Amino acid sequence: MAGIAVMAILLLAVAPAALSDFRLNNLAKYCCWAIAAVGIGLAWGRGGMLVMGQGVFFALGAYSMGMHLQLEAVGPDAIPTFMILYDPLAPLPAFWEPFRSGAFTLFAIVALPAVGATVLGYAIFKRRVKGAYFAILTQALAVALATLISGTIKWTGGDTGLSGFKTFFGYVLSDPVNMRLIYTITATLLVVCLVVVWQLYRSRFGELLVATRDAEERVRFLGYDPANIKLLAFVVAAVMASIGGAMFVPIVGIISPTDINAAASIFLIAGAALGGRAALFGPALGALAVGYGQSTLSEQFPSLWIYLLGLMFILVTLLLPGGFASLPKRLSGLMPRKAKDEPRPDQAADQAAEAAA
Repeated sequence: MAGIAVMAILLLAVAPAALSDFRLNNLAKYCCWAIAAVGIGLAWGRGGMLVMGQGVFFALGAYSMGMHLQLEAVGPDAIPTFMILYDPLAPLPAFWEPFRSGAFTLFAIVALPAVGATVLGYAIFKRRVKGAYFAILTQALAVALATLISGTIKWTGGDTGLSGFKTFFGYVLSDPVNMRLIYTITATLLVVCLVVVWQLYRSRFGELLVATRDAEERVRFLGYDPANIKLLAFVVAAVMASIGGAMFVPIVGIISPTDINAAASIFLIAGAALGGRAALFGPALGALAVGYGQSTLSEQFPSLWIYLLGLMFILVTLLLPGGFASLPKRLSGLMPRKAKDEPRPDQAADQAAEAAA
């Protein structure tokens, strides 16, 4: 809790006072990725499930928020501009209509990934699909969803995506004060997700999740169903990814298939791996570092930044498989240990005599 408190102070007090509006908006974007990465740490780091398709759940939250903000921008009884371009007389699709309500949108951001992850996870875990097969399956779903959105231009905007947002639940997005408010909400959600995962780690469920990761068959023989244990972690990770996606939309101002495809999912995985997937703060700090590195390197080296970022991932994977979270333990292991005091010869003789007696 002390570490979470320090992180909360840095995000909610120090960062707004020290950063400009532009840098603070970038940090808010990194926090969205960090929220999704915290869930990945739960599912992958503690549960052993390489979730390479978190872009699917990121998309559910992002497009739910994007549809609401799009309808909020055009006003009541109107349809988005991109739909008018393709068919001026077409009515608003039925699945868009509920997203005029802000309350329904907030409900959908949590409910859609929870239901989707429950159905998908139940079908996968009950059939004992795991390892590389699970990773490939989840990644294929991200590719399929991105392709579906790209092909449904009249309903989702296709490759262009959803944009042109003007307000966020009534707050004007062009006002810097409101953007700082959105940053505060995003940073607070990140802290809340860390608290939730910390509670899960120290609970009986957390112990069962680690046991399932390390010895699934033994857990089954002890009377627990590993499928249910992994399912709960998978659902929590999906909801966190959706929340991160929902906050990503008003911060960036656009959502498109490039933000949710397989490459975007791998980007989230890379952040969790870089920071240390099994540590509490590792995935969040890794995602923040990757986001900052992407922005900084792209500014300094426009044509080389992707190679530098890739080189950093390779070096960390080879030298620190546990991520930067394992660095303190590695360094402590390299330090010379204090030698134990050797007994003097007379003491050794007295000890030997006592032992013989």
